[in-house]
Amino acid sequence: MTWHVYIILCTDDTLYTGITTDIDRRLREHATGKGAKYFRGRGPKELLYLEVGHNRSSAGKREVAIKKMKRADKCLLADADGNEADRHPFRPIP
Repeated sequence: MTWHVYIILCTDDTLYTGITTDIDRRLREHATGKGAKYFRGRGPKELLYLEVGHNRSSAGKREVAIKKMKRADKCLLADADGNEADRHPFRPIP
């Protein structure tokens, strides 16, 4: 099973990092308030970063590593080559 690591820009301009096996389902859950508690009172604005090809263990380790990064470093990561978010159909929510 392939796991994905992702970063979402939220409507309050905070960044949320998570992992999933189905990015489309997970983004729908976040958008409808059925995902993480973090999204109560805020919503997903844009998928900034998507990394694919992990197993459960490596995805969890990568998530922890990203969560430890400073915001500026997360933004640089999102702008780097190899970011799969550019190829994903998720777009900002009005």
